[in-house]
Amino acid sequence: MSTEQGVSAPDATGTEATNLLKRNSDDVGWEYGVLVDASNRDKVKCKLCDKEMRGGIHRLKEHLAHEGKNVKKCTARTPQAMEAKEKCKKALADAKRKREEKTVRELEIREEVHVSRVGTDSDEVTCVGSSEPHKLGPIDKWTCAIDPKATKSDSLKQQQLNKELWKERTNEVHKYIARWAYTHGIAFNACDNDEFKQMCEAIGQFGPGLVPPTQDALRGKLLEEEYERTKSLLQECEAEKMKNGCSIMTDAWSDRKRRSIMNLCTNCADGTSFISSKEMSHVSHTSEVIFDLVDKAIEEIGPDNVVQVVTDNASNNMRAKRLLEEKRPHIFWTSCAAHTINLMLQGIGNMTRFKKVVDQAKAFTIFVYGHTRTLECLRYFTEEKEVVRPGVTRFASNFLTLSSMQEKDQLRKMVVHSRWNSLKDVKSKKGKETTATKFSPSFWKDVKLTLTVFEPLVKVLRLVDGDVRTSMGFLYGELLKAKRQIKEAFGNVEARFKDVTAVIDKKMNGRLDSPLHLTAYLLNPHYSYSDPSIFDQPKISEGFIACVEKFYYHDEDMQHKAANIELKKFQNREGPFSKKLARTFENFDYNPASWWRLYGYETPALQKMATRILSLTSSSSGCERNWSGFERIHTKRNRLTTTRLNKLVYIQFNSRLLSKRQKTKSNKITDVLLSSDTTEAQGFLQEGGDDCALVDFRNGEEDEMEGTGIPWSVIGEAVGADEQLQLRRSVRVRELYEGEEFEYEEEEYDDEDVYYSEEEI
Repeated sequence: MSTEQGVSAPDATGTEATNLLKRNSDDVGWEYGVLVDASNRDKVKCKLCDKEMRGGIHRLKEHLAHEGKNVKKCTARTPQAMEAKEKCKKALADAKRKREEKTVRELEIREEVHVSRVGTDSDEVTCVGSSEPHKLGPIDKWTCAIDPKATKSDSLKQQQLNKELWKERTNEVHKYIARWAYTHGIAFNACDNDEFKQMCEAIGQFGPGLVPPTQDALRGKLLEEEYERTKSLLQECEAEKMKNGCSIMTDAWSDRKRRSIMNLCTNCADGTSFISSKEMSHVSHTSEVIFDLVDKAIEEIGPDNVVQVVTDNASNNMRAKRLLEEKRPHIFWTSCAAHTINLMLQGIGNMTRFKKVVDQAKAFTIFVYGHTRTLECLRYFTEEKEVVRPGVTRFASNFLTLSSMQEKDQLRKMVVHSRWNSLKDVKSKKGKETTATKFSPSFWKDVKLTLTVFEPLVKVLRLVDGDVRTSMGFLYGELLKAKRQIKEAFGNVEARFKDVTAVIDKKMNGRLDSPLHLTAYLLNPHYSYSDPSIFDQPKISEGFIACVEKFYYHDEDMQHKAANIELKKFQNREGPFSKKLARTFENFDYNPASWWRLYGYETPALQKMATRILSLTSSSSGCERNWSGFERIHTKRNRLTTTRLNKLVYIQFNSRLLSKRQKTKSNKITDVLLSSDTTEAQGFLQEGGDDCALVDFRNGEEDEMEGTGIPWSVIGEAVGADEQLQLRRSVRVRELYEGEEFEYEEEEYDDEDVYYSEEEI
């Protein structure tokens, strides 16, 4: 923007110089230090005492924390210096702990590898994790420092030659690994998994001359052996199914040529595991076919071990539900919560006030990502961080991208910078519209409102889509909480929120308010003990009775105990329920099924019911996540039978499950809605679809451009932002289907659908 428009552009030279002295890092050390020279990332300067030092940001943190023997302590004694000392101490301690945990984990992974040695001297093998230098050959056992009078430090220096030689040899081996990965398109993150590390360790233990496995061995004997090994690793999961029951989940995958595979998975408190799949190209996905597949899976697992079946809301699934109720009246059939919440987000997102702001955001990202120069400018101001953030669904992508845009004040700074205004593309009609969007106060107010309305439902989506914890006991309560928060976002004015809550109520009705969902809500003391009126609500009571009758089908004695005797004890907090230790339910992160196992022993009928129901998932999302496995395994280059395909996916999907459990234990799970696949974010990257316009829905306080004191409304008014924003087109991603109107046979497929092999299946 030029100075003639009323706002002077920031000094480009000063900004660029400052950015060069910063690292694209969120390390706490960069709050108190800068690079001395942009071309030398090893030399930093302390902002508090102006001390310059070598050794990078780690050495600076030691300097601020007054730790380490090779750096002088910071001489500053200000409150900021004391704060920096504590922060850096914590950062150093956390980094040390993570290094130690990683070392231990690496050792555990490698120690699992055992390759028999024939004709070798075990003394020649350096132990994994040993602090001694690697041995380059047998003669190294008899070597020592050349000067026997050398000091300890001199002796260590003598060993450096050995280490340098080892580094050189390691690099040579890495070149061969890299060449194989590059030539055959192996993903770079494949080297981060445990199996790759174990493979390298096994080859190293074997030594030179290893003959690699043949293709026949990989598809035959080795596949069978790994399949059996994976089954044995899932024994804990099988035991959990027998103890507390499980859910069966189904899903189907098809390409544009109507070839499809039906997927079957099971979920228990230990997570999701793949059971099997069936090639379904030759038959329609009728309710009878779906029922038959589910019923066989129930028989295989054991009818007494299956509590519920979870599917999406397609009409053929709902008819299969009725068939199952006739044969197995004690098993529940519920709708997928993740799919239903996505339908809620879709319905709300199609409302004019929200649809237009999303499309405006898309217009901006489509323009910026569609031109090399504008994209380079964007990444310069955001320090290489992307604005478009793909999610696991279209609506997750909408929320994540709008959140990203709101967080990045750099976007508004970018469009007033001379670097942006000097670009040729920006001077076009679309470029002016894009710039105007960032200036428009009404656009940012709409973004804020949209996020405020979407966020409560997105939180519930994270809960049910994560597969990290059992969600059945929290789903209904969190949906009620989300509705309350949405009402508050509209100032509790019914005329403003009633359309939004009407969408939520419509999608919940008959799907997420079944007797099973209501009973899980009632039996979770996190809600019922916090609000005792829940016990007196007719809808909850009716749902509970219906659930008891189904759970203890044909066992009137257990029905009587659970509903007429034991529920009162739970409601009145009698016996173990009154213990002080039982108040762990107040913490949202507690496990309600474990709570019932610990404190429900005086109410055995209700305890069995509660532990099983509260151990259930509410979503079939875990079943959908292995389609990427089919895509990679079943390509045109592979001639795979269905049996081999099943075993490959069984190994891959279940191995990921086991890996995910390990990451969950070490708290390495990130946002479950984020995705590395841009498929669901194409609306923010490509031109397409719907008309939209700006909506003026203002509330909240006016914010200002940082460093100027000028309100953004004044800046927007100066450039005529609202006048610049005209009707335009935006992309439409395939809508979610509604249950009553959808049949698998009638589903349409777009260009994003993938193919599997035309060869033998």
